[in-house]
Amino acid sequence: MVNSVIEKDVTVEGNITSSKGSVEVRGRVVGDVSALAVTVLEGGTVDGALSAKSVTVEGAYSGKIQCEDLRLAASSQVQADVSAQTMSTENGAQLQGNIKVSGKSNGA
Repeated sequence: MVNSVIEKDVTVEGNITSSKGSVEVRGRVVGDVSALAVTVLEGGTVDGALSAKSVTVEGAYSGKIQCEDLRLAASSQVQADVSAQTMSTENGAQLQGNIKVSGKSNGA
């Protein structure tokens, strides 16, 4: 799996797509991010839609999240409309928006 990293000193204005890997955001992205896995690390910010199998937010995020598995760390600050199959939040995570957690599909 390919791992792409947006470093702390980088700002990307535009959409990011990774069809075969993950995207880690340590800096700032203004645009949509689509990948197998997306991680917004502490200190990182994303303003746009996130679409991935797995999404982890440790930093700041604003937009719309569509994923299978969402994890919000204690340091996360999220303003989003969320659609996920599963979601876990650590004590201290901040989340504001509409949330729809559908539960895992059994693949039948």
